[in-house]
Amino acid sequence: MSGRTGTGRVGRPRTRGAGDDGRTPRQEILDAAAALFGESGFAATSTRAIADRVGIRQASLYHHFAGKDEILAELLEASVRPTLDLADAVRSAAPDPAAALHALVVVDVGTLLAGPLGIAALYVAPEVQQPRFEEFREHRRQLQAVYTELAADLVPAGHPASAQVLGAACLHLVEMVATLPRTHDVADQVAAACLGAVGVTGSRAAMAAREGARVRAGLRVPLRSVSR
Repeated sequence: MSGRTGTGRVGRPRTRGAGDDGRTPRQEILDAAAALFGESGFAATSTRAIADRVGIRQASLYHHFAGKDEILAELLEASVRPTLDLADAVRSAAPDPAAALHALVVVDVGTLLAGPLGIAALYVAPEVQQPRFEEFREHRRQLQAVYTELAADLVPAGHPASAQVLGAACLHLVEMVATLPRTHDVADQVAAACLGAVGVTGSRAAMAAREGARVRAGLRVPLRSVSR
């Protein structure tokens, strides 16, 4: 029997490798799940609902993922791990901590904007605090620690906030990017906000932006501030 079409369709198992927009069935599942988790919450979203949103049978979804826990884990990891994997290279290539901070923020914004929008909103979901998502939480703690170390290298004496608070503030500034207008320079603006938070402004901030761009170019990291 053919699958129903229209709203709530079941659809046929996917036999092609990618859709008309270039996404693979696996990526379509991730995108659909992220949208549904944002709309209805993780607990209220079923694998059937995800499969229906994609237009495949539920059994086809299980060919790619064991369940929605695995889907959420992959979404969460994809929002943090690419930046964390580049953090050491960024810091090694940067001439100073200000340039490293600027480059890291731009990379981090690009990581978030390259994935489904709103995934950072799930970080505080009760389910994400469960032990099965500890690996993601540990990677996010590691990323925050990098921001904190850079803040500690930059914050001037007498600054009213501690490096720990400033590191957390930079991470949260990055994670709120999905709520900001998708301008071509949104990543640079968030980076400037992080530099300002740690006391780097004016000509020093401008120099950090230029050096940060050179670091990213040397590492061949694309600027994805307006993707998707």
